[in-house]
Amino acid sequence: MSARLTSVRLLLLVALTGVFAVPVTASAETPADQITLEVVTVNGSGCPPGSAEVTTLPDNTGFRLTYRDFLARAGGGVAATEFRKNCQVNILVHIPQGFTFAVASADYRGRGRLEAGATGLQRTNYYFMGSSDNSYVDHSFAGPLFGTWSTTDATPVTELVYAPCGESRNLNINTELRVDEGTLNANKTSSMSMRASDGNVDTIVHFAWKTC
Repeated sequence: MSARLTSVRLLLLVALTGVFAVPVTASAETPADQITLEVVTVNGSGCPPGSAEVTTLPDNTGFRLTYRDFLARAGGGVAATEFRKNCQVNILVHIPQGFTFAVASADYRGRGRLEAGATGLQRTNYYFMGSSDNSYVDHSFAGPLFGTWSTTDATPVTELVYAPCGESRNLNINTELRVDEGTLNANKTSSMSMRASDGNVDTIVHFAWKTC
């Protein structure tokens, strides 16, 4: 993880951190009613319009993100602008009355082709609309790497920050991939991808629930 990551790691950050409209009590329950997701916007060089899909997990524990055109490349004559790609998904989570949520963890799966000397980076931000703070989590990779990769961002239970009860706050998840071809094999193309066409590749975001 990045050394710049504060002690409040991988938290959903709210504009009024720690201040809730209604007191919140811990609960191991998940809502009985199905949550629904409204994708408000999808923006970024890694997700052209119509190339990202969000689906709710059937047990209400979170949602799945699938990308169809998320690929960063460098080296071998690839255009310089291809070394970094990002995708920001803005989602409104409709939750049943009496509950609130936080992002507890997120699992990422992708594919990499990093020549010896090349490096890759996966970075993700999680935050609510209106937040003035913006922490991120980094995962670094070093070549040679040819095949699948997976990472997990996890928040300790004691550090979870929940959305304010009774308020609708859009959730932003901004993920980026970067590739540096290095100098050892700069004439060869290295890449990092999260494209569904590359196989068993997706992102699963897990919620933690509390009753209000």
